[in-house]
Amino acid sequence: MSETAALKHYFGAELAHRLSGLIQPHASDFSAQAFADSVAEQVGPLELKGRVAVIADELRKALPPDYPEALRILLNILGPENETEEGMFKNGYFLMPVAYFVEKYGLPHFGLSMEALYEITKRHTSEYAIRPYLEHHLEDSLRLMNGWTHDPSLHVRRLVSEGTRPRLPWAKRIGVLRGDPAFNLALLEPLIDDPSLYVRKSVANHLNDLTKDHREITINWIRDRLNRGGKHVVWIARHGLRSLAKSGDQEVVELLRSFD
Repeated sequence: MSETAALKHYFGAELAHRLSGLIQPHASDFSAQAFADSVAEQVGPLELKGRVAVIADELRKALPPDYPEALRILLNILGPENETEEGMFKNGYFLMPVAYFVEKYGLPHFGLSMEALYEITKRHTSEYAIRPYLEHHLEDSLRLMNGWTHDPSLHVRRLVSEGTRPRLPWAKRIGVLRGDPAFNLALLEPLIDDPSLYVRKSVANHLNDLTKDHREITINWIRDRLNRGGKHVVWIARHGLRSLAKSGDQEVVELLRSFD
């Protein structure tokens, strides 16, 4: 059984009961049993994403119809921030339906929803949920994300890179920002020498994505940063150009060899 297949069973009646227990102190009229029963009735034949969607949809039905009020309740169940690089997915999986709730229902409430994604990503991740906001509110999203590159939270900084990746695993592919890879690279610039390996891995993966469709621009950008120097730039270059190097791209092989 694959990891994804095994994980999907987490998103069922047991999680619905857990969420109910967290929500009820903040919403006394929340119908916990009806919520859990409805989730249990629907998730059986579904895969992971479908199960997450069911829980989010049932939350929408069970919580107050006013989105800001429903979101206020959900933000009360997030729990403490994770200040480490470990456990974001394992310990935060219960928040995946909450992130999807914001992704699906929050677009008309940009400010509130982005604040919610900012908080969620400190505990789980908002890398999938933020992508519709890039599509529908690109300029406003970029203004926020430019500031997030210097956020104290490593998870917020990682979101800048991971959420804008063109080929993010498990997510629909997206084009580069404003149709120009230069805008992706501008977001990555402050993160090249980020103190967190978790962030730097995301930057390298983002660059690797860019090499698939914007090879020359990405190589030249990395070459320029290598020439400038930096504590982690060689590591970023090796991992960001790994697909090209593996394919035997001679220009990349020679570039990386010159920094051995």
